[in-house]
Order: sequence, then structure tokens, then C-alpha cells
Amino acid sequence: MIPWILRNRIKSLALLKESGVNPYPHKFDISMSITEFIDKYSSLHVGEHVENTEISLAGRILNKRSSSSKLYFYDLHGNGAKIQVMADARHSNMDENEFCKYHSGVKRGDIVGICGFPGKSQRGELSIFPRSLVVLTPCLHMLPRHTVTSNSDEAQSKKKTRNHSWTPGITRNPETNILRDQETRYRQRYLDLMLNSEVQKIFRTRAKIISYSRDFLDNLGFIEVETPAMTMTAGGAAARPFITHHNELNMKLYMRISPELYLKKLVVGGLDRVYEIGKVFRKEGMDLTHLPEFTMFEFYMAYADYNDLMGIIEKLLSGMVKEMTGSHKIKYHGNGFDSEPVEIDFTPPFRRIDLIEEIESRANLSIPKDLSSETANKFLLEACEKFDVKCLAPHTTTRLLDKLVGHFLEETCINPTFIINHPEIMSPLAKWHRSKPGLTERFELFVNKKELCNAYTELNDPQVQRQRFAEQLKDRQLGDDEAMVLDESFCSCLEYGLPPTAGLGMGIDRLAMLLTDSPNVKEVILFPAMKPQD
Repeated sequence: MIPWILRNRIKSLALLKESGVNPYPHKFDISMSITEFIDKYSSLHVGEHVENTEISLAGRILNKRSSSSKLYFYDLHGNGAKIQVMADARHSNMDENEFCKYHSGVKRGDIVGICGFPGKSQRGELSIFPRSLVVLTPCLHMLPRHTVTSNSDEAQSKKKTRNHSWTPGITRNPETNILRDQETRYRQRYLDLMLNSEVQKIFRTRAKIISYSRDFLDNLGFIEVETPAMTMTAGGAAARPFITHHNELNMKLYMRISPELYLKKLVVGGLDRVYEIGKVFRKEGMDLTHLPEFTMFEFYMAYADYNDLMGIIEKLLSGMVKEMTGSHKIKYHGNGFDSEPVEIDFTPPFRRIDLIEEIESRANLSIPKDLSSETANKFLLEACEKFDVKCLAPHTTTRLLDKLVGHFLEETCINPTFIINHPEIMSPLAKWHRSKPGLTERFELFVNKKELCNAYTELNDPQVQRQRFAEQLKDRQLGDDEAMVLDESFCSCLEYGLPPTAGLGMGIDRLAMLLTDSPNVKEVILFPAMKPQD
């Protein structure tokens, strides 16, 4: 059933069309944006008008009020900024009757074009005083309003909104939002962006994170590339892929779980420094920090190792946080807005802990050196049972170690922390450690107990790579459907020679969560995956 407001507004538009008026004009010429208007005229004095200047602006009306039939006030929003429109019949090109009739029909949500002059009201608010105002696109629905339960609540809400201007790195206050229902916000993101000023800032911050990362690598001589999103094998990470079908080739394809193997093929080809920013797809559970579709930032650097990358990522992240927030320290509601925020310090150098040594120290264990043995597997299973660490079947050594890392190490990583030197059995694409047998030159960067980056000195011996893939096959046969599969085309590529190389992958979504004080990953994704509504 069509809501009565929508039905009435459609009827009004039909009457306009019948009278020869087009309620959807094709174009409106603007002379400046609302942001430019504010920058240029905010220095005007209280009560000052510049009537000999004509300016045309456009935007969406989100608030309307009137003190008489000859004076209307609007809040005009556009591109994340807002100014007041002070529509006075004395300045209008319309006569008083036309003025009253037209402005009484302008609604919250309408997109309007205004020609007028700048000035400040007697209360000092920067305004545009229209000579003419035309509705460019009518809004056919009633927009939500800020819901309050009492006059004191309303006053408190206005005070919060006035005093709380959010910027990256500081805590947010969702109570200042006009639209608060989470389902509506995520399903109708256009309403969320329209009504909640912080939301536009969140996605502008996300865009700046990507721009900063891009510029950082460009200045180091990297080039940005694009690799296939559909592949014949799902390689480059330990994850379950989504499967699709190519009709023309009549073959099964996988949505990529990582661009890693393609990027290393480019390094073999002579592109020594490459990076890609793009979507990857993994069949994972959905929770506050996981979605099946997310944005990955990966780069590969020839003639470098994991030590070099630790320095590079420290410089990238500390510089980004400093530039975007003015400090190396941020506040983050990691446990939800109902809990106290934690302070996270991105001041370099970041803490480093050795994976095996730290587990042994914290759990008072002596883990067998040969992690590929049955003895090691049995030892780790008993350790998980001893410390009540849950690990679902299959109980492969890799999965058991990963659960112990989560239990003993990740919980200590509030400030950025490198967990380094993972066992070979956990790192099939990483190069063996040059001085610690059985380990690899790999690190994971954790912030606020969550993985942000994964990196290593790349394995470039094709024979060892085939052997690692074979070991992964054993885990897959035991039921681990996230174990990697053999990619023969990649192994063949390595036979032509991959130079000493280091590579890193970083999750853009999780980094955006940290810098925008968003405890739910859906807050930083414009259109997150949602269950269908009935």
C-alpha cells in the first residue's frame, strides 16, 4: 500500500505537469559550491549584506521554519557543508502572494537551486538571501526527524550536536544522529548520508586513507596495477572461495581471495614495485570485523625483505595517523559505544614479539621443533585442552597454533604490534627464516587485538613452493577447506626467477574502522552485505 504522503505528493506533481510545469528541470547553473561560499563569505560582519553580488547555489533542504508567511528559513546542505537560506519576500522576484504560495509548498528533502546575495543575519549566521528559489528535484517521502522524548532531551540533544564536531581519531557520539535505526542506515545508505553529517565524514576519511596509501607508494616508485577478480584457482591466502561459472568458456571460476600470486608474477616480469587496491571475496562468517567482501591493499617490492616492510608500514601508518588526526594517538570504542574507549598509540617503532617464543613464555610450554610431526600436533592439541582454547575440527597443527596465538598473543596487542617469525607450516608462501630453522620471515601487524597486515619475505624457490603446496594438500584432505591448493601456473612462473622480494597485504576496512571510531565494519562500507528482507 502506498503511504498517504507519497500518494499526495505524486498527485501534486501530476497537477504541476498538467499545468505545463516540469517539476524536474534538466539543469541548474551554480556559480560556487556551498563549501566555497562559506570559505569566501564567512568573514562578513554581523548584519552585513552584499546585495550587489549575485550567487547561485544548489543543495538539499533538511530543515525548514518560518516566522511569518513573508519570511522562511531553510538549512541548505551540500557536499558535507551547510548554510542558512533566509528567504525574505522583500528580496524576492515574486510578489507576496506568489512568494507565500511557492514557499509553503517547499518541503524538507527537496533539492533546490537558489540565486541570491550573501550576507549575515542579525544573529551572525552566514546566509544566502534568495532573489529566486526553484525546486530542482522534489522529495516524495517524509524524512525522519531527530527523535526526543522531552524538552530537556531536545535541549541536551541540540547542545551535543552543537558541541560535538567529529574529526578522525577522536570518539564519535551516535546519539547525535538523526537517523539511528541500524537496519535502515545500512539498507538505505543514501538516507544515512543525507541525514547524519558524521557518516559523510566517515566515508571521506576512508577515501583519504586510500589516497594517502596510494600517494605513499607512488612516491616510493611503485605502480598501481589491476589483476583478475575471477581466477581458475583460488590462491594467495587460506580461505574458502566463492565459485561462479563462465558461460562462454564453460568452466568454473573462483572469485579471488587475494591478488598475491598475480602480483608476484608481475615482479617476475620486471615490474619491481607493484601494488593493487581492490575487492577480495572470502566465504567467512559475518561479524563486527568480518564481511565476505572487503577491500585489500597489497604491495610487492623486489630486493627487499620483511624487515624492510616493517619499517615501511610503520612509516605509512604513523604518518597517516599523524596527518589525518594531528597526533599519533587515537581514541577507539573497540568494545562498542557503551564501553569506555581505548587509546591506541601509533608512535613508531611498533612493538615486536616472536610468535613461538612468546607463546612458550606466556604458557610455560616447550613446543616441539618439528611442527610437521604427529608429536607436535598431539602436544598442541593437549595445550589447547589444558588452557580451554576452543578449536573446531579438523585439528591440524596450523589451526591449533592459530588458536593459541589468538589466546595468548593477540589479546595483548592494543597498540600496533608485530607478531613475527611464524612457523613454515602456517606460512606456505613465505620464505624460510635465514637463521631459525622451521620458521619463516613473516609478520602480522595487530592493532586493538585484530589483524591489520600480513607480510613476509616471499618464497621464490619453485621446488620448495611445490613442497609447501603438497603439505597444504594434506591439511585439505583432513578436512581443512581453507588450506591452499596447488597453483601450477604460479610454480612455473617462479621457475623463470622471482628476485628476492617482500610483500604485504593490509585491510582497508579495518584501518578505516580505527580512524573513524567504528566498532562495526558495516559502518565503513557504503553498501554492506545484508540478509534480504521479507
